[in-house]
Amino acid sequence: MTDKHRTTRRRRRTALAGVGALTAGLLLTAPQPAQAANLITNAGFETDGTDGMPYCWEKSGWGDNDYTFGTTSDAHSGGKAMKVTLTRRVDGDRKALITESTSCAPVVTPGRQYDLGLWYKTTTPDAAITLFRHDTTAGWQYWTDLKTLDLSAGWAQAGVRTPAVPAGTDRITWGVSVYGTGSATTDDYTMDQVADTVPPAGCSGTTDQCANGSWSVLPTQNPVRSMHSVVLNNGKVLLIAGSGNSEENFNAGTFTSAVYDPANGTYKVIPTPKDMFCAGHVQLQDGRVLVMSGNKAYPVAGGHGYEGFKDSYVFDPKTETYSRTNDLNDGHWYPSATELGNGDVISFGGLREDSTGSVTTEYWSDAQQRWLSLGEVNQTWSYWGLYPSMILMQDGRLFYSGSHVFGNNIPGTGSAVYDYHANTVTSVSGLQNKDERDQSASVLLPPAQDQRVLTLGGGNIDSNPDANRLTDLIDLKAPNPVHTAGPPLPQGTVDLGNGPQPETGNQGKMYVSAVLLPDGKVLETGGALHNRADPVRESSIYDPNTSTFDPVTADPQARGYHSSAFLLPDGRVMATGDNPGNGTWNHNVSIYSPPYLFKGTRPSITSLIDTEWTYGTTQRITVDRPIAKAELIRPAAVTHSSDPNQRYVDLPLSVDGNNVDLNVTSNPDLAPPGWYMLFAVDANGVPSVAKWVHLHGSTAGTGTGTTTADPHHHAFADRLKGKIAKAGKKKSSQKVSTYISGCDRHYGSVNVCVPTAFPPQVGKTTPARCAWLKKNDYGRLKVNGKDDPLGLDRNGDGIACGRSDLRKS
Repeated sequence: MTDKHRTTRRRRRTALAGVGALTAGLLLTAPQPAQAANLITNAGFETDGTDGMPYCWEKSGWGDNDYTFGTTSDAHSGGKAMKVTLTRRVDGDRKALITESTSCAPVVTPGRQYDLGLWYKTTTPDAAITLFRHDTTAGWQYWTDLKTLDLSAGWAQAGVRTPAVPAGTDRITWGVSVYGTGSATTDDYTMDQVADTVPPAGCSGTTDQCANGSWSVLPTQNPVRSMHSVVLNNGKVLLIAGSGNSEENFNAGTFTSAVYDPANGTYKVIPTPKDMFCAGHVQLQDGRVLVMSGNKAYPVAGGHGYEGFKDSYVFDPKTETYSRTNDLNDGHWYPSATELGNGDVISFGGLREDSTGSVTTEYWSDAQQRWLSLGEVNQTWSYWGLYPSMILMQDGRLFYSGSHVFGNNIPGTGSAVYDYHANTVTSVSGLQNKDERDQSASVLLPPAQDQRVLTLGGGNIDSNPDANRLTDLIDLKAPNPVHTAGPPLPQGTVDLGNGPQPETGNQGKMYVSAVLLPDGKVLETGGALHNRADPVRESSIYDPNTSTFDPVTADPQARGYHSSAFLLPDGRVMATGDNPGNGTWNHNVSIYSPPYLFKGTRPSITSLIDTEWTYGTTQRITVDRPIAKAELIRPAAVTHSSDPNQRYVDLPLSVDGNNVDLNVTSNPDLAPPGWYMLFAVDANGVPSVAKWVHLHGSTAGTGTGTTTADPHHHAFADRLKGKIAKAGKKKSSQKVSTYISGCDRHYGSVNVCVPTAFPPQVGKTTPARCAWLKKNDYGRLKVNGKDDPLGLDRNGDGIACGRSDLRKS
């Protein structure tokens, strides 16, 4: 066997936690074939082959389990059927697959879809149709799980449609994976190519709109200085400011949030109990928003830096109010927040109440509705930095992509896999220029089943070089994933004092926003060339299928530090904020309509039988015309270019006219519980307006003898070769610089950020630095204290860049 799933070996289970039992789905009607020819050879197992298997079928699987393969006379038709049985299982699966050969594996065409069907009996709910593909360059590889089979004692028919065949794929193979004790008997397989009846895409806008989309600026400004944007399960947007990086607001105790309603364009300012400036946040599975830590104190020149507090709150979209939870174990200014497959939340990094770096891992128990005490949580006693991008993998481990905020990355390779239960950190190699990925963006590419991550751009606010064009791709399905260089970010325009000019050389951007779109692509937008300066006007759409960027119309507004962009339920993208070093704030809000909104009439989900979904089930919708795919997109909870929970989960289709059954993954680590936007997308990439659905586990319990499916995990990233670090010696904190934000607090108010290092284009003389500050509208800068580390107050009068400071010595 060529695929790594098809070797027999022991692998420990690494999921963070289990979920409740999963309810069985609807029995599907057979897919409607587009052509009569069945592409499966020996579809009924009637012709014998070798190794005790029928011709054109082979044994496959992995893991620690006992199993048998064999034909049985208990057939749906003819004299034989295939039976796969597991009698003991620790992990892994077994499956009978179409043989990987040119004479047996069906030929497919990139971009086309295929309807698959079979008859089956099962004595276990843990059985799924699994698909592999042959890449003409990389060879055979796992593609996706298409459908969990309902438990059935008698013969039942199941059908499902493949996603569009990826570029470079020439053949596929598939079969039923059995991953729980019991058996699956299958017979009479079918495979038919779906007819291409879709007319060519029309253009309902201008030629430019159809190619590049269109930006507009809303007539009403955002009333608060928000750097946190959370899309709520009612379609509204929570915009959290706290003090909004304003020392005046902080001293006055003026802490704000706002709720924006896209339906009518209005804002409602919400009383906010604490300074949630630079907190962490994530949606809980019930739709409420967990907000952790924030700003306890602003820095003082020559004294402490930013301080984080221990308080934590929950925001309720129904009442639009905050309520307090129990405290965290430590302060965490700039913490991460990742929801796990069981609905719990794990958090790393940030600054403590004394301005030092927190080495405390925090763990929210959703069942207990509280933060666990220090002794209840596995600790590595390692400092992960600020807003480390921690992405949940398909087996419950966490992938640190290397995206972070402020200065250098963590020591070592700058990227790692963290196993909570083993409490080990394994380094991952290949990340380019790891110490210049400050405020890069990382995103789990569509679909989540592919387990690939893209990292975009970045810089370093301490050394303040030109931000870069680097992108990195990593395939977390590989036995030993490593980052590989992706295509460079497209370049935009930047004004460095001589008007807007095209970027040159390796100039790129930091403060990047990355937004998953319902057509399966990624919008990257916003950014700046330097620390809180020099906005870059550039947007592009990345296609994961071709790994290419398509430059599109740029946001007309500056979107640098404290900006964010995110998907709305109607398929548009909203962009907010910009907080340059002079302390001002951009309250204008931009809306991007991607090209798919100018390609004719949108499909519509005309009915949705149920909004409460459980794992491993099928869910029926009705559409007004044919669709090519459907997906769940997790609503945004983004700040500082970071939204590690953002994901796009494919829902394989079973099609019967305008009735479409959506096959929901059995694995909550692919789609953590909570509210999702459901989109239906036609063959031209045009999406419907989203419907909201609530995905969660059943309460029936899991295990042998139940009628609901357990998660189907795969043996991905199971041969990591990087350095393994176990929990270190217990310590209270990690020392960090009081200049961690890249701002020299000897000048101006706390709102102002005079860079500790000026951009490389700026000379090191006082006149050159003062000219740059003037160009960037810093205004009058008072010197705080007697120190003048940047040499801006040569006459010592306490005012930087005064006239006499600029005279030649």
